[in-house]
Amino acid sequence: MRLPTSRDPRCPFDPPPELRGLPPMSRLEFADGHLGWLATTAEAARTVLGDPRFSARRELKHAPVRFTTPGETGRPAPPGFFGAMDPPEHTRYRRLLTGQFTVRRMRLLEPRIERIAADHLDAMAAAGPPVDLVSAYALPIPSMIICELLGVPYEDHEFFQDRSLRLVAAGGDVARATADLAAYLGKLVGRKRAEPGDDLISGLTADLTDEELVNVAMILLVAGHETTANMLALGVFALLETGTPYEEGAVEELLRWLSIVQLGAPSRAATQDVEVAGTLVRAGETVALSLPVVNRDPALFERPDVLDPARTEARRHLSFGHGVHQCLGQQLARIELRIGYGALFERFPGLRLAVPPDQVPLKQDGAVYGVACLPVTWG
Repeated sequence: MRLPTSRDPRCPFDPPPELRGLPPMSRLEFADGHLGWLATTAEAARTVLGDPRFSARRELKHAPVRFTTPGETGRPAPPGFFGAMDPPEHTRYRRLLTGQFTVRRMRLLEPRIERIAADHLDAMAAAGPPVDLVSAYALPIPSMIICELLGVPYEDHEFFQDRSLRLVAAGGDVARATADLAAYLGKLVGRKRAEPGDDLISGLTADLTDEELVNVAMILLVAGHETTANMLALGVFALLETGTPYEEGAVEELLRWLSIVQLGAPSRAATQDVEVAGTLVRAGETVALSLPVVNRDPALFERPDVLDPARTEARRHLSFGHGVHQCLGQQLARIELRIGYGALFERFPGLRLAVPPDQVPLKQDGAVYGVACLPVTWG
């Protein structure tokens, strides 16, 4: 089979129907003709992501679809692109960065996130409905926070939003966007070395080269706001369209039910023969994961297709990955989502879609699933 590159717009929150009901490991024809595998259960996915016999090195992997990002070009990862490395190279970067993303440090950001959310809600109220929730609220919150964490002047945030969107959107000029970001970040690193501040880049200047810092910052900058912004907006769309009231604890269920990372990411290459869910994966074969299907695994979740904010087992989802490459910023994302959803629905309890659901434009055929804009109103 070939991997579907988008979801059915008639069922915008469900996995592609072609991927439902498959065995745990199914043969998959990759974009370059490689015959690999697709993992569709939580057990298989955890094995692939957690077993050291599977490699994240991009020069060993095959891309499941004709879509490339800086981490999927078939060449060895440059210094700093730790997500496409294995231990011990990956371990070195991970240890340096883990101290920057502790639970305690992320919780210290809560008052700032609450202030940013309140300011943008004030602006929405002043402008009056209807508004596009993506540009007015969902995108600015994580964008401002990651810029502050990295020490990027917020007046440059529109530049970063544009370039990061090009990196994850199908058909985007990835090479140009990468070059633009690298050039800007190179200058920023130079300024941080000359005049260090209280930010993540300054804190790493003693341990990393300029090239490493630029690439680490690029990964964190893009991952730090593109995914969270899409989750904020798509989560609101899901709650409004299904008529599900928001309640405390809904964040984990929305992360599970929506699974915005698609197109077979992440994937791993077997470095030796490995048995996965009763299937022998040969050395050299690539295994792609379907997170939207994995997170609807009936062996792990009761009534998996139902959006249930009270679901107690929702945190078992794999939306942040598993194993040594589990998302560094997951605690920050959780805090931003919890504050973002809670503040929005508390301020506008009568929030509703301003257009019919089928007129909400979806971000299809990209690495991160979401809505291009979300017109909402209240009254």
